[in-house]
Formats: sequence, structure tokens, C-alpha cells
Amino acid sequence: MDGTVKNKADISWPEVGKPFQTQFTLKPGEGFAFHDQVLPEYAKSVVKTTNAHFNSDDGFKSDGYLVGDGVCHLASFIYWVAKDAGLASLSLARHDFAKINDVPREYGVSIRFMPGAFANSSRQNLYIVNNKEVPITFTFDYNGSELTVSVLEDSGNS
Repeated sequence: MDGTVKNKADISWPEVGKPFQTQFTLKPGEGFAFHDQVLPEYAKSVVKTTNAHFNSDDGFKSDGYLVGDGVCHLASFIYWVAKDAGLASLSLARHDFAKINDVPREYGVSIRFMPGAFANSSRQNLYIVNNKEVPITFTFDYNGSELTVSVLEDSGNS
């Protein structure tokens, strides 16, 4: 999400498992979408995506059945913390067809990106808009075994 990986040749699998922290900030009125096929009503507000399409061309691996396994898990964590923070959040496609470990059912998000299928892909996306009067920052902190996703409001005291 931080732009380090531009294509699959940039991926270093030994680096992927190492601890890291990354973040992004949304100013008031700005939005995040999980991928870049967005509904028309969010097109003007979305300023940040994951910059990925979750396929083998992007370097995502397959478990033999699904390429990009874990994408819905990450989207669900982001949705959950955004809802808890009171941000305007929309997921039109719930993940009711399968359990996502460690995620309550009401926060399960189904993500899909299908080239050429804009209507379907844009509905299987996650949308978050900063409806606060201050900037908010999403922080992703991975310690090597656990990922913590948090949302912080800019208090103006920095």
C-alpha cells in the first residue's frame, strides 16, 4: 500500500514476512477504496487504494484454488476499524459465504477485482470516506506474527 511494490518483480518474499509499519492519511472528505474500480459516487473522493488487483500478474500467490487469499481478511480488518472509528464506510458485498477468522460476521467484506467486469468489481469493493473535521490516519503494524490495524484522528497538537 505504500507504493514500494510497483510490479511483481519488486516483491521480495523474504521481506514480506518481516515486521513493518505503514500508514496513510485521509483529509476531511477524502476516501479510500480497496481497489481502483470504484462506484461513480466515490470516484471524486477516493484518493487512496491498495494499488493491487489481487491476481498473479501482481505477484499474488495461489493456494491452488484462489489467487490473493487473505485480501478479504485485510479488507475486513480495515472495515471494522473504520466503522469503530465512526467513519463513513460501505461494503456492498458481505463475506457471508465463508468465515473470516478473527473477524465478526458483520464486518466480513468480500473483495473482487475482475478486469472488464466494472459493475461487479465496483460493488465488491470497500469504501471509506473521512467524514470527520480533522485528518485521520490508518496505521498497519505487523510484528512478524500479528497485524494491528488502527485509525487515529489528528488532534491538531502535532
